[in-house]
Amino acid sequence: MGRIVQKRTLETRARLVAEAEKLIDRNGFEALRVEDVVRAAGVAKGTFFAHFRDKDALMDRLIGARLDTILDAMDLETGIRDIRDLVARMGPMLTFMTCERYVFDVILRYSGAAAQEDIGPIATTFARQIDVFASWIEHGPFRRDVPVAILAEGVQAFAVQVMALRFCALHAAQGLHAPLETYLAAWLLPPQPSARSSRNTAP
Repeated sequence: MGRIVQKRTLETRARLVAEAEKLIDRNGFEALRVEDVVRAAGVAKGTFFAHFRDKDALMDRLIGARLDTILDAMDLETGIRDIRDLVARMGPMLTFMTCERYVFDVILRYSGAAAQEDIGPIATTFARQIDVFASWIEHGPFRRDVPVAILAEGVQAFAVQVMALRFCALHAAQGLHAPLETYLAAWLLPPQPSARSSRNTAP
């Protein structure tokens, strides 16, 4: 009996998620309403809240899944040539994370976990980003005087900064790639010797 109940529970959750995905594809993330999801899934509103604390908890799952799919593709990328190439390969992730202000806000709110039990899909993708960036940096033409993990965390931090500016009226027109390339060039490229130090070391 227990297995039957568990199977039915999993099927109901899957139906809620599938119907929510369809509504999002049609109307966007912010426009999604719990009432529309339960109506489409053919369940009571209370059933929704038995599976998800609120709309944002559902979004944590849905947005996290889409980020995971993007990161799966990014994880296969190799042979990063330079800063411009690195930023270009981050493009799909940057585009999705800024597709709606609501999506970006949810991602930021769920990116950190206050306790072990709070680690959800979005928080997990932030850890995955660090791993992907670290792999790119380790095998790319970038500086070696700073630990790779710290460099990767910096890439993530600069990306969040640029995306946040995307929603600021003063910076919205500049796009994402150009400012991120500027930040990452300063952060990832090996320090260049100054003219004075070059003169001092000349034979």
